[in-house]
Amino acid sequence: MLKVLVIYYSRSGNTEKMAKAVAEGAKSIQNVAVDLSYHIEAEELTNYDAILFGTPTYNAQMPIDFKNLLEEASAKQINLKGKIGSAFGSYGWSGEAPQAVIEILKKLEMKVMELPIRSKYSPDQKTLDACIELGKRVAQQLLS
Repeated sequence: MLKVLVIYYSRSGNTEKMAKAVAEGAKSIQNVAVDLSYHIEAEELTNYDAILFGTPTYNAQMPIDFKNLLEEASAKQINLKGKIGSAFGSYGWSGEAPQAVIEILKKLEMKVMELPIRSKYSPDQKTLDACIELGKRVAQQLLS
């Protein structure tokens, strides 16, 4: 069975809402297992065929936990080449963190699905629907 990881960080709950919607979309596709997680060790990333990062933007940066996770994966030369990756997240002012994650995923030679989904503050229904669709598209891509 193919495996999708939706990993997220959320202080306000806004990115968490988005993460749950992404996971819901991926779970709707048969033969795809989905894990929704707040924390994972860098070595565990290799257990997944697709990894979607829910990252809010704080002070124009991604959370330090994500920065450390991705730096550790790179430093330990954890092979993520060819795995599907994407990002999404909420923000209050600038919203750069999801795009910053995308750039790192490209450097790790992951297949980046699309531009990140971003929500200013709490995601509305249109944004949550886009998150569900992202999860579905990633899961369907794994099966093709």
